[in-house]
Amino acid sequence: MDFLYSALVFLHMLGLAGIIAGFLMQLMTDNLKATKVLLHSSLLQFVTGLLLVGVAEMADLADIDHVKIAVKLVISLAVVVVGVLNLRKPAKNLAIIAGVLAIVNIGVAVFW
Repeated sequence: MDFLYSALVFLHMLGLAGIIAGFLMQLMTDNLKATKVLLHSSLLQFVTGLLLVGVAEMADLADIDHVKIAVKLVISLAVVVVGVLNLRKPAKNLAIIAGVLAIVNIGVAVFW
């Protein structure tokens, strides 16, 4: 179970890196691939976050603060929604919102 949890953390961090990369790519260029990177990375992070909580609950790996998880879930879902909107009509403002929300999500994870 520890290996599965570690693999999910690895994928979760790759999703975070992808969100930040897509955010920066879209700010620097008008490349449409940046919108797909941002969307797919946000979906990866959303799904792996849910799986991480599920595995941690099943394996009783740690005490989980459900309020913190709920806040992170709402923020992560907002990043996914912004990613979908950004794919439909690319805009730098949407990329900035997604990037800022991802950074806020990191802050919640680290400082809460």
